[in-house]
Amino acid sequence: MQALEVKADQIQDPDRFLLWYRNYDSPPVRALVKLAFEKTPEYGPYTLARSTEMSQGRAIRELKNPESDLLDIINVASDSRREKELSAIPIPIDGGLLGLRVCVVRKDDLKKFEGIKTIQDLSRRDIRIGQGTHWPDTSILKVNGVQVVTHSRYEILFRMLDNDRFDCFARGVSEVLYDLRLENNPEYVVEPGVLIAYPMPSFFFVSRDDFDAAHRLQLGMERAILDGSFANYLDRYYGQAIEELNLGERNVLVLDNPFLGQESWDIGQRTLQELRERIEQMRE
Repeated sequence: MQALEVKADQIQDPDRFLLWYRNYDSPPVRALVKLAFEKTPEYGPYTLARSTEMSQGRAIRELKNPESDLLDIINVASDSRREKELSAIPIPIDGGLLGLRVCVVRKDDLKKFEGIKTIQDLSRRDIRIGQGTHWPDTSILKVNGVQVVTHSRYEILFRMLDNDRFDCFARGVSEVLYDLRLENNPEYVVEPGVLIAYPMPSFFFVSRDDFDAAHRLQLGMERAILDGSFANYLDRYYGQAIEELNLGERNVLVLDNPFLGQESWDIGQRTLQELRERIEQMRE
C-alpha cells in the first residue's frame, strides 16, 4: 500500500496520521511508520503528514491533550512518566541503539577526550555535554554525575556547540551520521574513542485513547519482525553506522538509568546487553 505524504495543513482526513516533524524528517523513523502501516492493510488506507514544528516537550504535551489535533505519533526515548501519560509501543525502533551515544565535537576539541576510560574522567576533565531540555538523556547523565547544558530546541544545540557552550553533543549511534549530513559542517567530527551506553529504548508513542493507532503500529511491527522485514530495516538504516563508528574500538562508559518503568527497564537491559555482546564480537 502506497502512503501519500503531505504537509499537515494540506488535508483534513480521518485516515491522516500526523508524525512529529523531527521524526517525519528522519528517513529511518518515517520508513518504519510506513512499514508498520503497510503490514496492516486491514486497517484501511492512510496518509502520513508532517506535524508543525515544535519542541519535544511541547510535542509530548500536545499528545497528552485530548483536545489537541496537532500530533498523532511521536518517536522518542522512553521513561516511566511518558509510559504512564501516553501509550507506548514497546518495541525499540532501532534495536536499542539510541542508548549508545557518541560525541559530536569540534575538531579543535578532540584532544580533550584522549584517554577517557570512565564516566568519572568526564567530570575530572570538566567536559560538558549538550542535550535537549526535555530529553530523558539529560536526567540520566545528571544522575550519573555528568555536567549537562540544555536547550529546548535541537537545532539551537549545534549553535551552542559552535559557541563553546559545551564540549560534546551526545547523539545516538542510530542518528549521528544523519545529523552530520544535515549540518554539513566540516568543523564537526565524531569523537573516535568514547561510547556512552545506558538502557534507553526508543519507542513510538500515541495518546492514551488512540487505540487504533497503537494497535496498528504494534501489530505492524510484530508482523515485520516475524517476516524478517524489520531485520532488513535495521540493517538498511543502521548497519552502516555500526561499522563506520568503529564501536568495537571504543571505551564503553556504562551509565545507570533509574527512570524506566519495569517493562522498559527489562527491554532496555536486554537490548543493551545484546549490543554490548555485538561490540565484543567486533573486537575479536
